[in-house]
Amino acid sequence: MQWASVGSSLTPRDASMDITRAGSQPSGKGPSEWFTGSVRIDRLFTAPAPARVAGAAVTFEPGARTAWHTHPLGQTLIVLSGVGRAQREGGPIEDIRPGDVVWFAPNEKHWHGASPATAMSHIAIQEALDGDVVKWMEHVTDAQYTGEGA
Repeated sequence: MQWASVGSSLTPRDASMDITRAGSQPSGKGPSEWFTGSVRIDRLFTAPAPARVAGAAVTFEPGARTAWHTHPLGQTLIVLSGVGRAQREGGPIEDIRPGDVVWFAPNEKHWHGASPATAMSHIAIQEALDGDVVKWMEHVTDAQYTGEGA
């Protein structure tokens, strides 16, 4: 690969832009092993090596949520619509709203999903470490989700 100087950085001359068109990838249902309630996952991108980032748009119907899980290199959520909830282990349940950006540190045990009465959509961005993006754990109980088990 040849490199060209652009300003103060180097860029590959033979690199090409890649556009994944909206609607070109099928939606998927969030599997019951990893989610409670109705969840739709729309994979947005998985960058080619050597990059290791991937992203998806995830929509949770009211009351739906992830199981407890961790990400080896952390996770960023960008809330697009609705009202959601997020919690890290040992922390309070936080309401999340459109425009909020949530960061979970590497290996921080957490869950996220919709509020009891309102659906929520977010973009989830995470990186793979040695091919692993997420470690799924036990389901969030109803008491944990409502905060009554705290």
